[in-house]
Amino acid sequence: MKQLQKARKAIDRADTRMAGLFCRRMKTVETIAAYKRENGLPVLDPAREQAMLSGSVTRVPADLSSEYRSFLRHTLSVSRSHQNRMADAATHPDSFLPVFTDNGYYPIFLERGLLGRADAFLSLSRRVLIVTDDGVPDDYVKVFASLCAAPTVVTLPHGESSKSVENWMALSRTMLEHSFTRADCVVALGGGMVGDLAGFAASTFMRGIDFYNIPTTLLAQVDSSIGGKTAVDFGGIKNPVGSFYPPKAVLIDPDLLDTLSPKLFSEGMAEVIKMAVTFDRAFFERLEALILSDRVKDDLPEIIRSALLIKKEVVEQDEHEAHLRRALNFGHTVGHAVEAGTDLLHGECVALGMLVFSAPAVRARLVPLYEKLGLPRTVSLAAAAFAEALPHDKKAGKDKITVIVCDGIGSFAMKDLSPMEILKKAASTFAGKESV
Repeated sequence: MKQLQKARKAIDRADTRMAGLFCRRMKTVETIAAYKRENGLPVLDPAREQAMLSGSVTRVPADLSSEYRSFLRHTLSVSRSHQNRMADAATHPDSFLPVFTDNGYYPIFLERGLLGRADAFLSLSRRVLIVTDDGVPDDYVKVFASLCAAPTVVTLPHGESSKSVENWMALSRTMLEHSFTRADCVVALGGGMVGDLAGFAASTFMRGIDFYNIPTTLLAQVDSSIGGKTAVDFGGIKNPVGSFYPPKAVLIDPDLLDTLSPKLFSEGMAEVIKMAVTFDRAFFERLEALILSDRVKDDLPEIIRSALLIKKEVVEQDEHEAHLRRALNFGHTVGHAVEAGTDLLHGECVALGMLVFSAPAVRARLVPLYEKLGLPRTVSLAAAAFAEALPHDKKAGKDKITVIVCDGIGSFAMKDLSPMEILKKAASTFAGKESV
């Protein structure tokens, strides 16, 4: 035991020295990045990186050369990411929000009027597959397509049913027919369904091509646009087939919400409330005041930014949903089951799910907000159908499902419950014994 503790202390000392060297290295990287920016040079210098990798074998013993080369590759990737982030921050200082991943970072640009200037933020001088749906105004699609060198537009029927394996195959076939290569890209211009499907198609075509997300609904802008989750529905189940595939960039233009129906706007607000009630008491109280006084749209860009900052922090700590990111599923366990058996929108179902696992004092704060936004506060669904949907939840273990509960504004906890316990809790919340 003493030997282990001694070894760990030695590693701690080495890590401290490495942290200092890392900071020195990144300062030098910033100098290099500034020079490249001033002289119009690209961030990536393949010859230089290959020379560094080739020379690495002489710096460590032979039995460690492969591990060191892997370490160096990751270091070079971090350096490129840092240079790209500096360039984005310098070029677009007012709209830039970076999201860091295990393999680098991607920028979110949040600003009114971005759609018409998308070519200043995205690399569109190539083949571009634009995936949209028939609920997105034609003007949005035409404006964006006019900025692309070689656009191909695929318009799908709106709604969750379009997020299918068949449409994934259709998008892949379209890219093949139009001679897309690894140098080309996919752009999602629509809501969460479009983003999930288009992102999944990009992640699998040619083993992965560039993907950009331009969400046109409030729900997608504050939730699915950030985090890198892509998926299709399969076997009657929501999102069982998918990948973690971060976009190259996300453009969030609050002006695109001007054409959103009140119903779709309200379902997006349900996701905003979800993040505030579990993570940020001050944000929830600000949101509460805005909703109750009908002033939400007056402060919409800042509301979106606040929601994104919460999700950004969570995703950066837990990119692949090992622990903390599960908190973002607050309301989703019951919500997905309700969604499977009703015609309610996703955000409406999440709103219902939040009521089930909120303490009475929290629920008392939520209900007036739902009333103001026109969100549902109860639902009738056959208990048998509800119970059947629960075991398919992605958070389900062998006999239990991990649910998120909120006992106080700005906090959450995780509990493992059986489907029957969840059913009883939902029935109690919605005041029904045989249905929920």
